[in-house]
Amino acid sequence: MMPTPRKDIRLPRDDYVGKRIYFLTICSEKRRPIFLQSEYAGAVVEELRKVADRLKVLVHAYCVMPDHVHLLIEGRTAETDVVRFVAQWKQGTGFRLREVLSRRFWQRGFYDHILRRAADSEAVAWYIWMNPVRKGLAAAPEKYPFSGSLTVEWPRNVVPARSWEPPWKQESPL
Repeated sequence: MMPTPRKDIRLPRDDYVGKRIYFLTICSEKRRPIFLQSEYAGAVVEELRKVADRLKVLVHAYCVMPDHVHLLIEGRTAETDVVRFVAQWKQGTGFRLREVLSRRFWQRGFYDHILRRAADSEAVAWYIWMNPVRKGLAAAPEKYPFSGSLTVEWPRNVVPARSWEPPWKQESPL
């Protein structure tokens, strides 16, 4: 029996290049909770810093959860390539953790949402930072050791009143 071909969920390639703002979710293979190990989660954050700097990506918010990672990123230049950034980051974490995680541990691809308005960035960042609180992993976002920002002071003390929910979690009107 032939395997079913994978559906391509990517937008046109040009949509991933430039000075746009993206909300990304990158999952572990089969949603295994491999990042419960603090040394693995820490390695993911360290590699994030290195690859973001090298490829000119601003990381406004990040959160490494046990089985996935949320990122709010922005291209710093007209040539910044988000697909290349994700590929190199996954490859770098795979290389760093190859001794302890012998098999592939990232799911193929990633989920993305391009923010149309920069004004939405803060609400999306707080959605990311509040993820460990919603999941019961921390009492407050600043108490979770594997979330933060590479562009703004972290932690902040006040959560904005306006909440945000990803479009795929919003109820659709009937």
